[in-house]
Amino acid sequence: MNSPLPQSVPDKLPDTRNLGVMLRVLLSANLFALGLALWSTDSVRDAMREYIAQAALLQPTLLFALGSLALLRDRLLRLPYGMGVTVCVLLCTAIGMLVRIGLADFYPLVAQSYLRTLVASSALTLLLLGYFRLRSRAMSPLLTEARLQALQARIRPHFLFNSLNAVLSLIRSEPRKAEEALEDLADLFRVFMAENRDLVPLAREVALASQYLRIEGLRLGGRMQLEWHSERMPADALVPPLVLQPLLENAVYHGIEPAIAPGIISINIFRSRDELHIDIRNPYYKEGGDHHSGNKMAMGNIRERLRLHFDAEASLKTTVGNDYYQVHVTMPYRTAKL
Repeated sequence: MNSPLPQSVPDKLPDTRNLGVMLRVLLSANLFALGLALWSTDSVRDAMREYIAQAALLQPTLLFALGSLALLRDRLLRLPYGMGVTVCVLLCTAIGMLVRIGLADFYPLVAQSYLRTLVASSALTLLLLGYFRLRSRAMSPLLTEARLQALQARIRPHFLFNSLNAVLSLIRSEPRKAEEALEDLADLFRVFMAENRDLVPLAREVALASQYLRIEGLRLGGRMQLEWHSERMPADALVPPLVLQPLLENAVYHGIEPAIAPGIISINIFRSRDELHIDIRNPYYKEGGDHHSGNKMAMGNIRERLRLHFDAEASLKTTVGNDYYQVHVTMPYRTAKL
């Protein structure tokens, strides 16, 4: 039985090594500078000149600040939220002042300009941290959990009934195989019913997917053929829970069930530099009818969960060929040690 969801989620600093976070900071900071220029001048032309003039200060400040925060990410995330915010504000303000001093030869040496840099750096840092705090709450583990539960609730009932029927057909002829299938089924639904908020090891997801495919193999027999390519799979990679099994369920439901002839599901999992890749390919039948209707919902659900966990660093792409359907998932390679 699931434990109740927590009533509040502790605030935490954004992941400053995340590409999406960096892009949002760069865009927001430049919009902030443009807004200041528009507010302090009388015309759009003067505002653009002011913005361009200040860009020589803004861009190196942003680069140094993002680099410093990325290097200190792990230490900052271990701090209490309030202390982490204080450190970020002080660090970014100090970097802004150092850049201003370093470019003093190109800008007037007046106290007002230094005061402006101090206020702007502090205000911008606080505004960005506030934005990421609100965004984190809007996409909190509470909502992630609710969406995961919605995904679990959409597990097709026919899967359970068909699996039980396949097990029943084996009880007399192959009781040992029936027992193993029931154990796999129990393990599978234990995971479905458990809380799934955090990233989990890839090895666990692969084991879960293997159990699922063994159960499906009982009723599909030789119609379902599997090709696993996991020689380059990083077993310690952390992935969103229940990301692999729904993809394989789609492959079975849309690629194997509609056909009488045997079909091949190819699963290729590998690491390339700092990215993890999951590639699944199955037969595709244009006359599949209703069998294709659930694809968009399942893919949209997985895309949303990838975005919640990895922001802009993850993607899910689908390709429809003449006789095949391919799903390619890319996400950053992370381990528990990072």
